[in-house]
Amino acid sequence: MAAGQTRYSLAVTALIVNFASVFAAQQPHIVFILADDFGWYDVGYHSSEIRTPHLDRLSAGGVRLENYYVQPLCSPSRNQLMTGRYQIHTGMQHQIIWPCQPYCVPLEEKLLPQLMKEVGYATHMVGKWHLGMYKEDCLPTRRGFDTYFGYLTGSEDYYTHIRCSPISALNLTRCALDLREGEEVATGYKGVYSTELLSKRAISIIEKHNPDKPLFLYVALQAVHAPLQVPERYVAPYTFIRDHDRRLYAGMVSAMDEAVGNITRTLQQRGLWDDTVLVFSTDNGGQTLSGGSNWPLRGRKWSLWEGGVRGVGFVASPLLKQTGTVSRELIHISDWLPTLGHLAGASTTGTKPLDGFNVWDTISKGFASPRLELLHNIDPLYIDIAPCPGRERQLTLAQVVGDSWAKSGFNVSIHAAIRILNWKLLTGYPGCDIWFPRPGHNGSESGPSEADPLKPVMLFDIEKDPEERNDVSDQFPVVVDYLLSRLHQYQKSASPINFPDDDPRCDPGPTGAWGPWA
Repeated sequence: MAAGQTRYSLAVTALIVNFASVFAAQQPHIVFILADDFGWYDVGYHSSEIRTPHLDRLSAGGVRLENYYVQPLCSPSRNQLMTGRYQIHTGMQHQIIWPCQPYCVPLEEKLLPQLMKEVGYATHMVGKWHLGMYKEDCLPTRRGFDTYFGYLTGSEDYYTHIRCSPISALNLTRCALDLREGEEVATGYKGVYSTELLSKRAISIIEKHNPDKPLFLYVALQAVHAPLQVPERYVAPYTFIRDHDRRLYAGMVSAMDEAVGNITRTLQQRGLWDDTVLVFSTDNGGQTLSGGSNWPLRGRKWSLWEGGVRGVGFVASPLLKQTGTVSRELIHISDWLPTLGHLAGASTTGTKPLDGFNVWDTISKGFASPRLELLHNIDPLYIDIAPCPGRERQLTLAQVVGDSWAKSGFNVSIHAAIRILNWKLLTGYPGCDIWFPRPGHNGSESGPSEADPLKPVMLFDIEKDPEERNDVSDQFPVVVDYLLSRLHQYQKSASPINFPDDDPRCDPGPTGAWGPWA
């Protein structure tokens, strides 16, 4: 009897081991590369004057996402990527997380790397965190990543890795190092250009990875966020660009493109590529104040116009069923958690209710997107910290009160936008409303029409009018009413805004480094 039980136990064990190995073999390696402030017009395949041969080649062999949306700012996009939830549901609907604010993505939220770890993935992060760091529990290594190398705040010097930031509570500006290896301050990297530093670390992780274990690698590059800094060799091919900032920016894009090429080449050399799904995405629209361009789209970073929220994105993988295609299906950055979780075999039952959808069949097979609606944001506290050149076209209270939509259930003075099918509704002041001219051309293509000023409620048919030139709210009042009702429902479900005052205890001191203080 005992011998029979032993044989049965051994057989069951062998079956479990075999099932686990088969399941592991079906789990793809996942590499997610997030660029920072990369504009719609700034990738080669959008007919830019900037050369991006690696991005062009990878996307041409994969699926280009041409109806793909992100948030207009850094922290909100990263928040939705990691949680699969709209920022109104995590209290992060207003601005970004500044270095001295004592908050982070709510600790009760289960993040994407935590889902990956639960199903056996090795999880690594390289680059910009920007999801809060006032206490140790907020750090990447406490939120699901096995390893972390990068910086915690929103921007810094590309060579010294020093971040200068005002501390309002102390009425001073402090400059301090922001670079971490795990949870420890990383020193000894002064003079090493950020794009090269971060890509080399990503390459090192790939080279050391055990191919029998599924890999989740999140590479959040500093490029191409300001300040405009880049080695001269990347700028040299762009002497034809007259604008100084645009020329430096182009060099930064080329450095980033080369980094992506080096990372993918390492995956191929290590024999991992055939089982890899690589996602490339920007975090928001380009910043025209720092060399970026979203032409021909309206607006820029910080705005809810298409130039702020329509993102460059693609998926490259031998595992795609249809390669070399362009998808025009509606996809949002919050969709990555359920999509990548599905590929990994992870369960999302432990997360809070998701706003994202599993869009893998949309990307891989060309199916219709399950997403029919997209909330861009609702921010009652919105302030445009970078007004349009020479003026600020904020709506006045009189304009709002006098508008025919003021009696709707939703307060139309609030900065908000929603997309349903082909319709996009904007309320309040969406941000800088200019059509910035194509780089290298005159200003005849730019500027809002004075005959068609901003209104508290504007409706656009984005499929026919992606440049948002023709407000059709007067022609389609039923559509406006419905979209306002949807905004009203979302606002009722929103969490209170979490945007605390600076904590003076954040001060790293004259010789310290930015990091947890609470």
